Amino acid sequence: MEQESMSLSDFLKDKRKKLNLSQQQLSEKAGVGLRFVRDLEQGKTTLRMDKVNQVLQLFGLELGPQPINRNKLVNE
Repeated sequence: MEQESMSLSDFLKDKRKKLNLSQQQLSEKAGVGLRFVRDLEQGKTTLRMDKVNQVLQLFGLELGPQPINRNKLVNE
């Protein structure tokens, strides 16, 4: 999968699988609940950003502002 066009849920699922981690193992390493990891990988739209960052830190990443295509938003 191409990382630039990947959703957060797909990105994390892909990273977890490449490291041969179960969802349970990922949750333990990140210090979050199993339910949170499942919700994250399923693309739940309302998640705590601090917990998302706890998981992303395992991969040397964190959430931050991203530019958006405003024309695309207007046309949707």
